[in-house]
Amino acid sequence: QVQLVESGGGLVQPGGSLRLSCVVSGSFLSIYTMGWYRQAPGKQRELVAVINNGGSTNFADSVKGRFTISRDNAKNTVTLQMNSLKPEDTAVYYCAARRGTSIAASTPGNYWGQGTQVTVSS
Repeated sequence: QVQLVESGGGLVQPGGSLRLSCVVSGSFLSIYTMGWYRQAPGKQRELVAVINNGGSTNFADSVKGRFTISRDNAKNTVTLQMNSLKPEDTAVYYCAARRGTSIAASTPGNYWGQGTQVTVSS
């Protein structure tokens, strides 16, 4: 059974940084395209960033230039580095594994973590 566990969320001031990690167990990370999604209160869940096994990435326009995504297949870990955080980045962030190599925002995740809260506030 594939399991995803996120960590690294918390409270940070505007302009600060956070690093989210997602560890995958029960399978090999290398066979999945990995994505980070977020859901703010009262809003739909949206794709933040995605990376496939070839290293191709896709980012939401709202985070381009501020967030980076990386993966370490040997450690079964995918990381989201978030810089220059804004209050509008406040949300629950979810890690997801997708079968295939598509980095399109519309491609759904097949496995999901439970989420980690990120709050950007002074």
